[in-house]
Amino acid sequence: MSDQGFTYFPIGVIRSEHTVAKQTPIQPAYAKGCQGRVELFPPFAQGLQDLEGFSHLYLLFHFHRAEPAQLIVKPFLQDIERGIFATRAPCRPNAIGLSIVELLRIEGNVLHLDGVDILDHTPLLDIKPYTAKFDRIAATRNGWQDEVDETTAQQLGRREYQATTP
Repeated sequence: MSDQGFTYFPIGVIRSEHTVAKQTPIQPAYAKGCQGRVELFPPFAQGLQDLEGFSHLYLLFHFHRAEPAQLIVKPFLQDIERGIFATRAPCRPNAIGLSIVELLRIEGNVLHLDGVDILDHTPLLDIKPYTAKFDRIAATRNGWQDEVDETTAQQLGRREYQATTP
């Protein structure tokens, strides 16, 4: 194992209405109706070929406004300390985020999305198509999150988000 590190660079930027972390839903499941877009940098636009056939995408991104890394955190859905790797908190040793968003349409090098739980101007590292054939797992265990009732999760998951009116 090497400790030399890795170098990644953004392939685009994620744009959304979210500019304040505490007003941003914590997961795409709580961000329905929160539309945004990916502005892919022109040198990477050719890589969008055939993507329009997918309904959902994984976006991998850099948590550019994350707090310093912590190994123990209190997740948004509970007031109990948990190990960082048992949560999706952004203050990770490597500030890499992952969201599954709905692809609405593609216009040139711009992807229009729904279910965006990502802050505006977030650097995009990669895009991968979600496919039920490979990614869907019917029976799962969800750790401590199974202790959180859905009503509480819905309330806490949207945090202080208030929909903006056009």
